[in-house]
Amino acid sequence: MRILVDLLGYTGGRGGTETYVRELLPRLAAEMPDADFVALTGSSGAAAVRRFAPGEVRVVEWVGDGRASWAAGEIVAVERAAKAVDADLVWSPANFGPLTAGAVPRVVSVHDVIYHEVPGAGLERLTRAVTAWLMTRTAQTAQAVVTVSDTAASAISHHLGVERERITVVHNGGSEISGVDDPWRLLAPLGIRPGRALLLSTGNRMPHKNFDGLLAAVARVPLEERPLTVIAGGGADDPLRPAVEKRGLGADVVLPGWVSDEQLRALYQVADVYACPSLTEGFGLPVVDALGAGVPVVAHDTAVLREVGGEWARYADATSPHAFASAITDALALDETTREALRAGGRAWAARFSWAAAAVALSVVFRRTAARGNRRG
Repeated sequence: MRILVDLLGYTGGRGGTETYVRELLPRLAAEMPDADFVALTGSSGAAAVRRFAPGEVRVVEWVGDGRASWAAGEIVAVERAAKAVDADLVWSPANFGPLTAGAVPRVVSVHDVIYHEVPGAGLERLTRAVTAWLMTRTAQTAQAVVTVSDTAASAISHHLGVERERITVVHNGGSEISGVDDPWRLLAPLGIRPGRALLLSTGNRMPHKNFDGLLAAVARVPLEERPLTVIAGGGADDPLRPAVEKRGLGADVVLPGWVSDEQLRALYQVADVYACPSLTEGFGLPVVDALGAGVPVVAHDTAVLREVGGEWARYADATSPHAFASAITDALALDETTREALRAGGRAWAARFSWAAAAVALSVVFRRTAARGNRRG
């Protein structure tokens, strides 16, 4: 069995969907020893893909990191490559793929429908509408759709018009975040030092992440109780910086950009609370990661975050600065007995989400879809 993995959009800097394929592809190769995996990527992602792809890597040199060339590659290059390598199946793991059914059966992983749920405004609205249409076409023409939560499955069926029986839910796994020997030494270069409660949040700066809502909540916390807030991600020229300055939070918020794996582990180790203010997600991987690391979580009160956080996270309306600030303050004030119970329960809950189990479930979808050929369902 030969599986072409469509990684044309992989750059190494696109967050959760790339974590997804990095975690799953090597495990799928181990789970399916009778299968050959061939990765198809663009010029900007080739070096990164070679570091984790278990088999041959084919590079489409004219596909770069821009969305236009990525979209063109999906239309032109994927089906051609599938025929060239005599693939039995194409897997598109990052929401987008070819727009027509083609000769080779295809599985697409659709992580969320954020472009449908958060349409944006102005020029961004037009861009998001085009992206939403591309996602819809990809999902409707695939033989099988995989997603990462029951909440996402319902949204995909509603917004993309995909029959619910064609959607298989395969939960993401959590990251195993171990401690480091001297966390404060690793964090000192970022301007983060001991002596103050620390609130951690992570993610890209897309509007639905609602980091401006988190900053509004932090500004509502009284000065004497206000934690040092670290929001990792966003790059060197973080678009959140003007909002931090406008709210007068320069002494209270650190924007370290993308941190190293060791620094991220150190942040989880010293954090007193993890905040997830995101308004919509397909899964909410940071919530699982934080619980697995033993950090109490405050999350926006939405169905998918309740699905992945269970009773071990605290929920509040992140569109209300007062409500979210109150939840943060309450979490910081937990006594040690309650905090330890939350740590133990959160770790046990997070352990339910396993990349190994996800690889097993996904391999079943692959075999079933390849056996059915171009029949959908």
